[in-house]
Amino acid sequence: MRRDFSVRSGEAELMDGLDTAYEVFRDCLTDLGRVNRLTLAHRPTIAYLETLRGIGAFDLDRPVEILDIGSGGGDLLRRISGWAARRGVPVALTGLDLSPWSARAASEAWRGGPEPRWVTGDVFDHPCAADVIVTSLVTHHLTDAEIVRLLARMDAEARVGWFVNDLHRHPLAFHGFRVLAAMMGWHPFVRHDGPVSIARAFTVEDWRRYRALAGLSPHEARIARRFPFRICVSREPK
Repeated sequence: MRRDFSVRSGEAELMDGLDTAYEVFRDCLTDLGRVNRLTLAHRPTIAYLETLRGIGAFDLDRPVEILDIGSGGGDLLRRISGWAARRGVPVALTGLDLSPWSARAASEAWRGGPEPRWVTGDVFDHPCAADVIVTSLVTHHLTDAEIVRLLARMDAEARVGWFVNDLHRHPLAFHGFRVLAAMMGWHPFVRHDGPVSIARAFTVEDWRRYRALAGLSPHEARIARRFPFRICVSREPK
């Protein structure tokens, strides 16, 4: 069947199912961590934090509060913790995820440095105030209306800035991931959900539309493509 990449797919991802056993969920998160390392998934987020540090946005008299929305197995927060330790930036980290299994999996996988506070809950029902809010490879799970709502929510509650990192909807990324996942022998959920995630993902024009609907200007929220097949949206320091 010929796939239409001109619009977002509405296909469901297996990881979003509510009846997944913990062991299956944990093993899937472990392989997703491997995918993220191989595809340089967290590099744009770390670069954003480095930019904020460089302009003095973290020159506070207390630890910088960083919230990761959709923290999953905690691999982004592990990267942030390592970056902060190397740069001498005191941080207070929080991971928020809808899945009841995420906090357990993330805590079991945590190594080194003060462990984040893991919170289970819906981002739209939970307080999100923090200095910096980040979310990585999460927004493609949401509807268009939810994405607009999330942008407005982050902009209202982030004291310094926020950063969205997600996939670029592109046929080369879709078919390339299918081949790579099969070659690497990743978890069946990952082999299924990876291409679906890309089909559910975005173009730059999608993000321009969401930005406008959230009441943000191009000056306030910058959209940029990042290698490989990423589109990021960042709020400049307030």
